[in-house]
Amino acid sequence: MNENVRPLDYGVAAPSAERNRVLRNTYWLLALSMLPTVLGAWVGVATGITQALTGGLGLIVFLGGAFGFIFAIEKTKNSAAGVPVLLGFTFFMGLMLSRMIGMILGFSNGSQLIMTAMGGTAGVFFVMASLATVIKRDLSGMGKWLFVGALVVMVGGIVNVFVGSTAGMMAISVAVIAIFSAYMLYDLKRILDGGETNYISATLALYLDLFNVFQALLALLGIMGGERD
Repeated sequence: MNENVRPLDYGVAAPSAERNRVLRNTYWLLALSMLPTVLGAWVGVATGITQALTGGLGLIVFLGGAFGFIFAIEKTKNSAAGVPVLLGFTFFMGLMLSRMIGMILGFSNGSQLIMTAMGGTAGVFFVMASLATVIKRDLSGMGKWLFVGALVVMVGGIVNVFVGSTAGMMAISVAVIAIFSAYMLYDLKRILDGGETNYISATLALYLDLFNVFQALLALLGIMGGERD
């Protein structure tokens, strides 16, 4: 999914002031995007509106909604509507995440698992942001390999929706964490190198990285550390 919002090549580098502006606006918008995500997750858990979205139905709603929003964001990213559309997308993603969060909250240590996943995701972002500032080499070649990896785990995830394998879910979750952590580094480096000059597209890319890492961490923690009363 992430590759739909970026070209594979870095492109022409932007001036330093422009890069700093894009990075600053991206961080602010990324922080703001967490609010609709939390709200969407809360609404989903409180109302149970997503509980019926199981199996193929849930997959169709998620993929249709997500790709529809991504298309709309790319169409509006240079207009005043870009930010509201992006925030609408993050609300939708929080809503879709609420079913997993509700399941995790069913464990006696559910709240602890969620906080651990949040802390782990923040830690990954901090490490990748730090690496992006010190790595001098061009990482544009990573894009094609990461795109292939993302497609593989997406197909594996779709298959596992119907198979329902716990071992398969664990393997996919580990792969998602690895691939989208690397994508995080790639996206941050693109901004720093001037390859991404639109902060809405940059925010969308980083948001998807963070969302996928958090969701995969939460799934792993639920499988391996969930405790029943």
